[in-house]
Amino acid sequence: MKIAILVSLFPPKWLAGTEIATYNTAKHLAKRGHEVHVITSLDEGLPKESMEEGFHVHRIRRRKVRYLGVISFWLKTPLVLRTIEPDIVHSQDIIMGMPGLVAKTFFSKKFVVCGRGTDVNNPGLFMKPLSRLVLGNADAVIALTEDMRKKMQRNCNRDISVIPNGLNLEKFENLSRDETQSKNEKLIIFVGRFRPEKGVKYLIEAMNIIIQHVQPVKLILVGEGPEEEKLKQLVGQFNLGRFINFVGQIPNEKVPQYMVTAYVFVLPSLCEGFPNVLLEAMGSGLPIVATNVCGLPEIIRDGENGFLVEPKNPGQIAENVSLLLEDDELREKISKNNKEKARKYSWDSVVDRLEEVYLRHL
Repeated sequence: MKIAILVSLFPPKWLAGTEIATYNTAKHLAKRGHEVHVITSLDEGLPKESMEEGFHVHRIRRRKVRYLGVISFWLKTPLVLRTIEPDIVHSQDIIMGMPGLVAKTFFSKKFVVCGRGTDVNNPGLFMKPLSRLVLGNADAVIALTEDMRKKMQRNCNRDISVIPNGLNLEKFENLSRDETQSKNEKLIIFVGRFRPEKGVKYLIEAMNIIIQHVQPVKLILVGEGPEEEKLKQLVGQFNLGRFINFVGQIPNEKVPQYMVTAYVFVLPSLCEGFPNVLLEAMGSGLPIVATNVCGLPEIIRDGENGFLVEPKNPGQIAENVSLLLEDDELREKISKNNKEKARKYSWDSVVDRLEEVYLRHL
């Protein structure tokens, strides 16, 4: 099967959930003998055409103007699709569904669209009519969680498959949990973009409470983003500099090495799709404290593989993190549960389900 995957941004420059998931989807489809073409934006210093782990990457130059950039991508993508002649077009979010719709309308191509997160949970002014148009005309629609499926169906009442993100289990097979690597400090870790919707400021506020109950303790913040300076100012305001370490963005393959030295992973988001980082925390055997938003309760079972807290609530974050740091038996139990639960999300399992969707509509 010849498959074209459309995604706005792509590694190596971009390493958020959709980008990492797209890379792994393409890699695992190519391993199964499919001819896979990823069509994405051109980043400075990268070639327009390349091969990566068995799949083709086509990078399109787009204008750096908010709406004109998207529209220019929409207009150029069908021209690339015309040269590839794929059997199926897979759009990795609703906005990227527009060139898929063009390919269906003018080139009679089958197209699949996957709701990824912000396009479903926090749609902008123009997203509702765009979403109705794309979802209503796609040959198949995919959501990452049951929560996202219900939200999409409110906008377009049709069958929607639920297929989560996957996890490269082999990255964790030779890693063992070794909390002694943290040099007797109880490490808490966050990995993600520093954006308002990630709620990192509430985790920093929670640290101001945690240090009053647990010592020695340190919070490791892995990532970068537009809120970084504000967050550093907040750390200074609370005089938490010696308790919080900003390590910057790291290559995705090194994330497990950071996680296995930690005691607890915290995701204080105000809104989420299906964050890959939760799967990585589970694969690392980390207990998780996450907010009770969107589809996260489908991944985190309270008391089983972590704890759910209300968004914007530093007190609840601090209470549950402190409990996990102080209760070795509970932490070990949840760690084992997470290692086992992570097996359900292997990329082989995810791609099996994706292939079923493709074949059903060809």
